[in-house]
Amino acid sequence: MKKNKKSILDYMWILSITYFILGFFNILFAWLGLLCFLIPIIISILGGGKSYCNIYCGRGQLFNFLGNKFNLSRNKPMPKFLKSKLFRYGFLTFFMTMFLIMLFNTYLVFAGTRDLKEVLQIIWSFKLPWKISNTDIFPLWVYQFALGFYSMMLTSTILGIITMILYKPRSWCVYCPIGTMTQLISKTKYNPKN
Repeated sequence: MKKNKKSILDYMWILSITYFILGFFNILFAWLGLLCFLIPIIISILGGGKSYCNIYCGRGQLFNFLGNKFNLSRNKPMPKFLKSKLFRYGFLTFFMTMFLIMLFNTYLVFAGTRDLKEVLQIIWSFKLPWKISNTDIFPLWVYQFALGFYSMMLTSTILGIITMILYKPRSWCVYCPIGTMTQLISKTKYNPKN
């Protein structure tokens, strides 16, 4: 019987954990999360489809690792409504709206019409106070963006963990906004009439 050889790609989940640890100690590391937004879209535009999601996504691997290795998942099928186009596109729209609001808040700090809000907002409802020790290094809008982006990354990870526990380990991947975007790009690129 042949053993499966592990490659470095099987350990991408470590990057997800590292991202959150680094962001906890210095919020400016939240900017690295933009890679999780831009790389899948670029790969999809260049014809790679959803290969980022299937091969490189550290978050999907993290959920798989936690759900299977530690038996944290019930391994139940997801309800049909979570897999539906209506839910996935609706969640993408909601997620992008929250992203635009975060960008607008960053712009207000940039323009000087609003002070830096040192807070993490989890699941778009719960505000956790966050103290930044030194804001003299970069303009305040850089910190505002980092706080907002880290909040979004943390929120989506919490949602992924909840669905991992309730359903199959990679259930988040079914309705992930980035996965939905890359799927839309792939469909548009290869089936422009559809």
